[in-house]
Amino acid sequence: MSHDNLQAVVSQVRRDIVRMVHAVNSGHPGGSLGCVEYLVSLYFKHMNHHPKDFKMDGIGEDVFFLSNGHISPVIYSVLARAGYFEVSELNTFRKLNSRLQGHPTTHEGLEGIRIASGSLGQGLSVAIGAATAKKLNKDRSIVYTLHGDGELQEGQIWEAVMYASAKNVDNLIAAVDVNEKQIDGSTNDVLAMGSIGAKFKAFDWEVIHVKQGNNLDAIDETLTQAKGKLGNGKPICLLLQTEMGNGVDFMMGTHKWHGVAPNDEQLLSALSQNEETLGDY
Repeated sequence: MSHDNLQAVVSQVRRDIVRMVHAVNSGHPGGSLGCVEYLVSLYFKHMNHHPKDFKMDGIGEDVFFLSNGHISPVIYSVLARAGYFEVSELNTFRKLNSRLQGHPTTHEGLEGIRIASGSLGQGLSVAIGAATAKKLNKDRSIVYTLHGDGELQEGQIWEAVMYASAKNVDNLIAAVDVNEKQIDGSTNDVLAMGSIGAKFKAFDWEVIHVKQGNNLDAIDETLTQAKGKLGNGKPICLLLQTEMGNGVDFMMGTHKWHGVAPNDEQLLSALSQNEETLGDY
């Protein structure tokens, strides 16, 4: 998909996010908006996946695990726009008996979702298991994950980081959304983590810094580079320097939109900043 087409999807996904959260006055727009470019690039250009023939085992295709499951609006929008399920289903977000709950779940059989990720810190462990299974089965597909930087305060993450390098899980690309914000403030104020890159390197991971984590060209180049480094004995970590609330001016630069829905006036402002390109639901 061309840059312009990808940018059109990005704009539409932003609209989906703010409309979904506004409709039920509940959800997490800030982190969702900050990860749009990465997930659009991944699903619409880089991943080998089969939206119309979804199977839980993911054999013979790349698979993705969202570890920071509270940013469900962005993954639901991307999955729908990629063809996993009808775009109209986005209208059921967080409603009673909906498949699109606030954190992704598997019991309702939502296409594209392979794990429940309401509890932070678990996605990397699951991804390592999937990546190991692929290696044992001689499946050359790639396993991708996405994590929040605040999520790295969970101890289980670092057990998984240690295991992945020790066992040469080199078909795994784990991205970290480094927006330096979490629900209670900046990550440095809540629990400073120092250099995340230095930590992953100390655990013998290949680390790639993406200073423009909201730039499609930078992400495209980085994912191409990362895929070229697979199979060399090391798992890969992408550190995406992003802006929480990206693309909606009044949500950017603050942690306060981590889990707050826009009101009617704010919704109109957000929509006016992002052109409708593929049709709202």
